[in-house]
Amino acid sequence: MLAASASAYSAPKTVLVLGDSLSAEYGLARGSGWVALLEQKLKQDKVAASIVNASISGETTSGGRARLPALLKQHKPDVVVIELGANDGLRGQPVTAAEANLRAMIEASQQARARVLLVGMRMPPNYGRDYTERFFGMYKALATQYKAPLVPFMLEGIADKPALFQADRMHPSAAAHPAILANIWPALAPLVKTR
Repeated sequence: MLAASASAYSAPKTVLVLGDSLSAEYGLARGSGWVALLEQKLKQDKVAASIVNASISGETTSGGRARLPALLKQHKPDVVVIELGANDGLRGQPVTAAEANLRAMIEASQQARARVLLVGMRMPPNYGRDYTERFFGMYKALATQYKAPLVPFMLEGIADKPALFQADRMHPSAAAHPAILANIWPALAPLVKTR
């Protein structure tokens, strides 16, 4: 018993990833997206954690909010990674609506005793400065309010490199996904490595 409690890695964790196409391997060979790369990293680092990737291409915050209660009940995750909002923004939906949905997901996850990692997104500048700034700021405000770790922008260092995108210029290519994981891992590692 003492040996088990001495290891920070001893208690296996379940990590639920609730995301959109950026986490669902849209347009990629299976196993090449950042979530699959995360699974490989956890194995290599001998971190006892299993990943449930509940991401769906095209998912919005309202869709994630609707699906989350059943996912929490089924998988009883220790960590919930919320990577949603991009499709709300691309459709020009009100920031207040996306924020309310994200808030509900954070609260539901925390009530289920899961720790939350919020993964932020930026909108292209053609949506107008006010919208893009309010959208980007929403993630920080929620992370601060709920004391949840935040990845401010999952495509940091990627968004400005067209060569790292698929032909649609919206979805990162397989070559970009190690960099996406590198953006997410520093905030996620403490959640999976601590008891």
